[in-house]
Amino acid sequence: MEAARRPHYYLHYYLHYSVAAGPAAEVQRSYAAVKANILKAADKMPAADFGYKPTPEVRTYARVLNHVTEAQANSCGAANHTAPDARVKTPAETADKAAIVEALNASFAECDKAFASLTDANALEMVDLGRGKRSRIGLMWGTSQHDTEQYATLALYLRLKGIAPPSSEK
Repeated sequence: MEAARRPHYYLHYYLHYSVAAGPAAEVQRSYAAVKANILKAADKMPAADFGYKPTPEVRTYARVLNHVTEAQANSCGAANHTAPDARVKTPAETADKAAIVEALNASFAECDKAFASLTDANALEMVDLGRGKRSRIGLMWGTSQHDTEQYATLALYLRLKGIAPPSSEK
């Protein structure tokens, strides 16, 4: 591209491909990325390997997914003011892949609502979380960060089984 056209090109790119800015948009983008990776990771692991764990001391693949479900049900349920007894129920670690993925999807649906309701205007609103309170944005960042940590575990388990994790796909 000739030098005289470059400024126009960058302006065109910015106007057509810019993303929302601000604290709420930042955490929403982070959540969307890790959500996609976790759901793909759940899909990629064969059902027969949901009981896999690299060493006896660590959690199974199914347990890691269930942990994501539990954590999201609690944090996003709190953000949505969902009563604890009405939150997503986590299946047994020994449940089949379909039941584990169904609960995982339900927890992501709860989080979709929580993240969609986050705005820059309500980011500092305090949310009841068990015996304490957290800012809405702190709770949502914590959820996204926790999901990222758990995805790292899922990705490692996939690699140990010879499967490329979703974040490594082209």
